[in-house]
Amino acid sequence: MESYLSFALLCFTSFITLMNPLGIMPVFMTMTDSLTKEERKQTAKKANFVAAITLIVFAFSGQLLFKFFGISVNSFRIVGGIIFFMMGWDMLQARLVKVKMTKKSVKKEYVNDISVTPLAIPMICGPGAITGAIVLMEDAQTIQMKGIVIAAIVVVCVISYLVLWSSGKITVWLGETGNKIMMRLMGLIVMVIAVEFFFSGMKPILIDILNAKA
Repeated sequence: MESYLSFALLCFTSFITLMNPLGIMPVFMTMTDSLTKEERKQTAKKANFVAAITLIVFAFSGQLLFKFFGISVNSFRIVGGIIFFMMGWDMLQARLVKVKMTKKSVKKEYVNDISVTPLAIPMICGPGAITGAIVLMEDAQTIQMKGIVIAAIVVVCVISYLVLWSSGKITVWLGETGNKIMMRLMGLIVMVIAVEFFFSGMKPILIDILNAKA
């Protein structure tokens, strides 16, 4: 029983740290600034649902998928870094939302777009969380421990949803000017994260190339 509790604690702390809901909240606030309270809630719900499903799928079949397609976590980091950089650049220019939200169809399309990418993947469900899910599932020796991994993913995604949902109150409090300032500041931070992602994935690949030539 004690081993299950310690493993559950390990899973929870790993996912809550890697997914970092509080760190995602400012970016979520700026991306959903033009949406209503209900639309923001729907975006947060869908993003965390997609993230949870993605993590569960990778937890059970991550190694097989990576081997089948011949890709690595480092490649995933590079792509994530590029997506982050493009998003950060738009935020820095205070033009993250490039279309006028005048029609319901446009808003629905925007919500569906950002819910999957970049909110669910790679922000909530990034390379670190995916790798963590794969490793923890491999360490789970019994069905009960595998259930603990899945439960930890679901619990952290629910917590992430609640954190993002509550960000609407902060958005209203900041106002339009405050949100634009927040967007530019977060743009810089996201671009820095993007560079870290990119080079953390590029470095091992370059080392392998140089070692192969040597």
